[in-house]
Amino acid sequence: METLGTREVYANPWMVVREDAIGRADGTTGIYGVVDKPHYALVIPMDGERLRLVEQYRYPLGMRRWEFPQGTAPERADTGPSALAERELREETGLRAGKLVELGVLDVAPGMSSQRGRVFLATELVEGFHEREHEEQDMRSAWFPRAEFEAMIARGDITDAQSIAAYTLLLLHEHAQP
Repeated sequence: METLGTREVYANPWMVVREDAIGRADGTTGIYGVVDKPHYALVIPMDGERLRLVEQYRYPLGMRRWEFPQGTAPERADTGPSALAERELREETGLRAGKLVELGVLDVAPGMSSQRGRVFLATELVEGFHEREHEEQDMRSAWFPRAEFEAMIARGDITDAQSIAAYTLLLLHEHAQP
């Protein structure tokens, strides 16, 4: 596919929506709508057999959801992946990680968005105070045993695709360890 032209349809501090005119290999043309969002970091805080989750109201769904801490830098700033992971962990949970290991990359919705995320495992954790943004003031944070986390997925209490996919990367990482 070839991009023949692009126009910005909408922009705010968190994303840009654009419409691209495209040319296909067979010579036909069309349009493609794309949501450009900055790359994000998702952090799996793990202490032994416990995982730290955050719960917040997700406006597009109209409900509160449990998930791993995750997010982007303010104002679509370009921040390095590990620095962003440390920031999101501290901001949403108050935790500081003594050890941060990158587990892999996730594409959020590659059919409509350019956003990609890096997944990190955070261990050797130290408790501290959270530094939540204004939109996150109603956020809660709690520890869950891994068995309960898995049961929450099975029951449909955790439906965040990035959190579920990140947990798969954690399982693969653990499986690869000698």
